[in-house]
Amino acid sequence: MSIKDKKFYPWLVVALLWVVALLNYMDRQMLSTMQSAMGIDIVELQSAEAFGVLMSVFLWIYAIMSPISGVIGDRLNRKWLIVGSLFVWSSVTLLMGFATTYGEVMVLRALMGVSEALYMPAGLSLIADYHQGKSCSLAVGIHMTGLYVGQAIGGFGATVAAAFSWHTAFFSFGLIGVVYSLILIMFLHEKRRQPVAPIAKSDAPAKESIWKAFPVLFGSVAFGVILFYFAVLSLPGWATKNWLPTLFANSLGIEMSEAGPLSTITIAASSFLGVIVGGTLSDRWVKRNLKGRVYTSAIGLALIIPSLVLLGTSHNIVGVVSAGLLFGLGYGMFDTNNMPILCQFVSSKYRATAYGIMNMTGVVAGAVVTQLLGRLKDNGMDLGVCFAFMGIVVAIAIVLQLAVLRPKTDNME
Repeated sequence: MSIKDKKFYPWLVVALLWVVALLNYMDRQMLSTMQSAMGIDIVELQSAEAFGVLMSVFLWIYAIMSPISGVIGDRLNRKWLIVGSLFVWSSVTLLMGFATTYGEVMVLRALMGVSEALYMPAGLSLIADYHQGKSCSLAVGIHMTGLYVGQAIGGFGATVAAAFSWHTAFFSFGLIGVVYSLILIMFLHEKRRQPVAPIAKSDAPAKESIWKAFPVLFGSVAFGVILFYFAVLSLPGWATKNWLPTLFANSLGIEMSEAGPLSTITIAASSFLGVIVGGTLSDRWVKRNLKGRVYTSAIGLALIIPSLVLLGTSHNIVGVVSAGLLFGLGYGMFDTNNMPILCQFVSSKYRATAYGIMNMTGVVAGAVVTQLLGRLKDNGMDLGVCFAFMGIVVAIAIVLQLAVLRPKTDNME
């Protein structure tokens, strides 16, 4: 009996991909901490505008590539797609350590956007296929904690750069990913799934158009609602990633050196708890009620509303930190159920494509809200008011989610 036939193997897949998720966010995040260190050698990076362009090029390419990567994930062997994606973005991270010009860094950052976009749809689709039904939400949730840990570790890139050099930071982190991609080759296996190509009358497989998934998905009202509330939650989701340290600093009157760690640790710890609680609750609830996953996600969304109001109105450490903890808990419960809910309405043939479209929509929404909040702040608008206002949009998403999503199965084949 091969290792993939063992009872524990579905959980080994989660463990293997947890490390990939960690590396995915670690490698993309570390650049954001090293502007000052890199600016000594690459003078263009001393400009905030030039550094902003460098950061945004990843975001936009990642968004454009997400639906394409979903289509690829539904048609190719996901094991080799994941291995190849990890190897390429880790090699790119390694090569960043040898970059000497702004143009070289820009090209490498763009390549990272392409390669990293290929991972998430394929990885979540593979986990969902190995954990159909009773353990799907918990498995996805555990995997998502890898993203949170990777994001936190990425912040230590500046620490490594200060102790050694920014070249060493990129080279070391990239080398870890390259080595791990070789480990994946040995232990990660594809899960057989329903073929995309239908059988023609001649009994010979007829190739299905790569665009077939799009009319199928966009013809589904349920997928439209899922896409809407995923985009809606990306607004406060990305806003907290990019602006929460600033909000903590302004609300509490503390230095960014204190506000940064306080905000990121608060969100990361509570999100970690949220995915575990949300995953366990969802997997148990769905056994009694097929709408259990939807209800669990809605509870998470509901927790986010008061957290946004608290973030907008509190000016003491108890209120602000409580708001951050509540947000992370709710977002984690929401985050862990996105792919499991998608499995209730979308065939396994199109799940990677569906998640790729969701990823693109979420990233675009995040890019827009990040820029908008920056513009509003420059014009004198209180960031807290903006956060509180987003609670109204979240409430609309909850109503649509509960009214429209009525699953008839927990795993649509």
